[in-house]
Amino acid sequence: MTDESLLRRQIAEFGASLFSRGFSVGSAGNISVRIEGGYLMTPTNSSLGRLDPEALSVLDEHWRHQAGPRPSKEVVMHRAMYEARPEAQAIVHLHSTYVTAYSCLAEDGGIPPLTPYFVMRLGRDVPTVPYHRPGSAEMLDDILEAGRQSPGVVLANHGSIVAGTTLESAVNAAEELEVSAQLAFLLEGRPARPLTEAQVQELLGPQ
Repeated sequence: MTDESLLRRQIAEFGASLFSRGFSVGSAGNISVRIEGGYLMTPTNSSLGRLDPEALSVLDEHWRHQAGPRPSKEVVMHRAMYEARPEAQAIVHLHSTYVTAYSCLAEDGGIPPLTPYFVMRLGRDVPTVPYHRPGSAEMLDDILEAGRQSPGVVLANHGSIVAGTTLESAVNAAEELEVSAQLAFLLEGRPARPLTEAQVQELLGPQ
């Protein structure tokens, strides 16, 4: 388990990096990481660009608030992703522009596997779950099912949630998902060349 003080600094640093590059605006988005006996999480109504490492929410292993400010209302979503992906050590939720735009499409065919890094970081397909009011407990089952398919999930009319074995890997995968959505929009209406199934399987390796 990584030292808690280091994780606190990393949450603030990665949050500021995401915010400064437009992956999150205002008080949108949140981050959580596993610590011994529970989780650290960004507080409710906090900006990823202005996080104080010493003012994060602390929750126990049952997601009960233990210390610090109140946690983000998106606790249910994070809890579902950790349950779906037991190997996950960190989760990043963003309202990044292109993924959110993709999540609002009436006909969602899924973000195509255009690059090897999309496949290596997120798998063959990134599922989209139906819209739920932010913080609603009703989303738990949908995210549990989708999270077992991929470490990244698109939330209809909302954004994305991405899990990783480290905070850095979760951030990298969330960024990859946003750039992949941007590529899909740039290529819309053009004869795109996604990776073939054989190329995808080569990247995924033995199943």
